[in-house]
Amino acid sequence: MISTAINTARSDTLPLFPPLAVTPADSIPTAITPTASTPTTSTPTTSTPTTSTPEGPQGSPARRWRRGELCGRLTELSAWGPSASLTLAIDLVLEAQQQGEPVAWISTRESTFFPPDAAANGVDLGALPVVHANSGRTAGRAADRLLRSGAFALIIIDLGRAERGRAAGVGADLPLPLQSRLLQLALKHDAAVLFLTEKPSTAPSLGSLVSLRAQARRRKTGPGRYTCELLVLKDKRHGPGWQHDTFRNGPPGLR
Repeated sequence: MISTAINTARSDTLPLFPPLAVTPADSIPTAITPTASTPTTSTPTTSTPTTSTPEGPQGSPARRWRRGELCGRLTELSAWGPSASLTLAIDLVLEAQQQGEPVAWISTRESTFFPPDAAANGVDLGALPVVHANSGRTAGRAADRLLRSGAFALIIIDLGRAERGRAAGVGADLPLPLQSRLLQLALKHDAAVLFLTEKPSTAPSLGSLVSLRAQARRRKTGPGRYTCELLVLKDKRHGPGWQHDTFRNGPPGLR
């Protein structure tokens, strides 16, 4: 497991989670008082992520994989096999926390979210509530309740393998009416909603309401060095085809 949250091949033998603010999806209160997380100044233990495109004018690739660009939208980040989807998602979590914006992570039983990797990137685990859901539909309902509170600027719904094997790759367990409610709430509260799925780039997105669909992959560039690539397949705002890269160190033995 890469210490900077690069998502290796999914495994059912991950270490146990340390104590976290974990909430079952069916016990989320109907009203949550918005509270901003304390901005974190933690420094990652590995190299700081960088982008392949220098910071440029608003709308350049270096600025598009930012929480602000994803607000009011449904975004899907897919991966297949060894990839970097968790790394790219945690980059958004860290950015939001540094801006003092609350974030929630909704995890299904198929997820491989690994808190020590997030902490190694500088994420404040004490300010990151994690909700466990037993299906994609339950995860969507949990996201609905969290968004209605107006308390969260970023909601990550980690579906993992939950959508694998469904007809034509369509998110049958996350119906369009539910996605429509999530989109309306994201627009109302200026929040970003990110779905993490496991499927190839040739599979369809979760639905027509997904505004941005990207595929994550990792590529070895040298001894212990990896490029985490985000390839955009669909973008209703800027058009497809752009790419965002970050560079990370990996532990000994990772191929």
